[in-house]
Amino acid sequence: MTDSYLGFANSSLGSRIVSALGLPQPMTLERYRADQPVVRGSVLLGGAGSPQLLHALAACFKSMASQTVAHRSLPQWTQIANEAGLMSGRWGVEDQPGQKVKALVFDATGMQSSEEADALYHFFHETARSVLPCGRVVVLGRPPEACTAPRQATIQRALEGLTRALAKELKRAITVQLVYVTEGAEDQLESTLRFLLSPRCAYVSAQVVRIGVPSIPLQPALDWAKPLSGQKILVTGASRGIGSAIAEVMARDGAQVICLDVPQAQAALDEIAARLGAKALALDIGSAEAPQALVQAALADGGWDVVVHNAGITRDKTIANMKPHLWQAVVNVNLSTQERINDALVTSGALKAGGRIVCVSSISGIAGNLGQTNYALSKAGVIGMVQSMAPHLARKGITINAVAPGFIETQMTAAIPFAIREAGRRMNSMGQGGEPVDVAEAIAWFACPASGGLTGNVVRVCGQSLIGA
Repeated sequence: MTDSYLGFANSSLGSRIVSALGLPQPMTLERYRADQPVVRGSVLLGGAGSPQLLHALAACFKSMASQTVAHRSLPQWTQIANEAGLMSGRWGVEDQPGQKVKALVFDATGMQSSEEADALYHFFHETARSVLPCGRVVVLGRPPEACTAPRQATIQRALEGLTRALAKELKRAITVQLVYVTEGAEDQLESTLRFLLSPRCAYVSAQVVRIGVPSIPLQPALDWAKPLSGQKILVTGASRGIGSAIAEVMARDGAQVICLDVPQAQAALDEIAARLGAKALALDIGSAEAPQALVQAALADGGWDVVVHNAGITRDKTIANMKPHLWQAVVNVNLSTQERINDALVTSGALKAGGRIVCVSSISGIAGNLGQTNYALSKAGVIGMVQSMAPHLARKGITINAVAPGFIETQMTAAIPFAIREAGRRMNSMGQGGEPVDVAEAIAWFACPASGGLTGNVVRVCGQSLIGA
C-alpha cells in the first residue's frame, strides 16, 4: 500500500507545508540497487583504548572497495589502511570537522572500563552532524558475557544504551547498530558489515548483533554480486506479501528457490515461481504429514541449504472472547509447525550440514499486542526456539536466526483502520512503514554462506519502533 503522506512530505509544496506546521518529515529511504557500491561515500573510523578489529576492518573495506578516513582518535588507521592497499587519510584539520561521510564505524573492542567513555563522547560529538542522510553508524564491541573483567563487561554492555539513543537522535533516516564480535570471529565480519553499511538495512536500526566463531570454517570467497549462488532455499508462505519479496530477493541473489504455500494459493504460487524460475510446492505446512513431505521433497532435490519460515496466520480476538480453535490454529501454524519441520529436516539430513534456518517473528512477540495473545505467544515462541536451538544446531554447523518485522506495508496492514495504521507508520525513528523487501534483505543476510558466525540472533526490521523499544 502506498504511504501518501510520505510522498506528500517529500514533495516541493508538501515539504514546506509540513515544515511550517511542525509535522513529521520522514525521508524516502535509500534501498539496494545492483549498480551501486556497498557504501555510497566515505566511511569515517574512530576507536578507543587498543582497538582489536582494525586489520579485519581494513580487509573488509578493501573487499568492499570503500573509501575510508580516520578520526583523530585513530591515528594508526592510515598506516593499517595503506598496508592493506586502501587509500585513506585523516578526517578534519586542526580540530575542525572534515568532509561529509556516509558512515561512521567505531571500534570499541579495546575499551576496558567506563573511565574510557569520554572517547565515545568526543567521537560522536564531533561527527554526528557530518553523517549524510540515509547514512550508517556501526559500533563494534566484545560480547559482555564473554568478558573476564567486570569493568570491561560493564562498558561493553553500556554500548547498547548509547547506540539505541543515537539511533533516535541522528534522524534523517540514519541507522545505528551495535555488533559484538567474539574473539576469534574477526574473519566473520564482512557479511554483517556489507549488510549494515549498505542500503539493504534501510529499515533496520538500533539492533544488537552477535558474531561468533562458526563450527564450520568460513566458506570459500563468494561472488558478492550473487552471494546465494548455488544455494537451494525453501521459502514458506511465498505466494504474496513478505513471502513473495523473500523469494524475489533470494532469486535475485542467485539462489534456486522452492516457493511453498497452501493449495488454496496455487495460482499465485505458480505465478511467482514461473516469474523467478523457481519451483512451486503446494502444501499445508500445518498438517501432520507436512514435515515428512518436506523431507522427501528436499532429499529428492539433493538437500536444501536454507529454510525460511515465513508462513504464518493471525486470528485476532481478546483472550476472553477467543474460541479454542483460533488459539490452536495460530500456535500450530506459527510455532509448533516450525519446530516439527526443523526436527524432521535436521534429523534426516535433508537440511545440509552448514545450512541456515531463518524464522520470521514479530515485534508483537516482543511487546505484545491487544487482541493477539495467540499470535504474540507464537511469535515470542519463535524467538525462544531460535535462542534455545542455536547451540544444538551449531554441532551440525547449522545456524538459526530470526527477523522480527514491525509495521510493514502489506495487504494485511492496509486493512488496519486508518488511525491505527498511521500510528504504526509514524511511531518509529524512520517515521514510516517498511517495505516487504526490507524484511527480505535481512533474511538474505542471515541466509548467506558467509554468515556462519551469526546464530541465535533476533533482529527487528521495524525502523526502531517505539513499541517494545
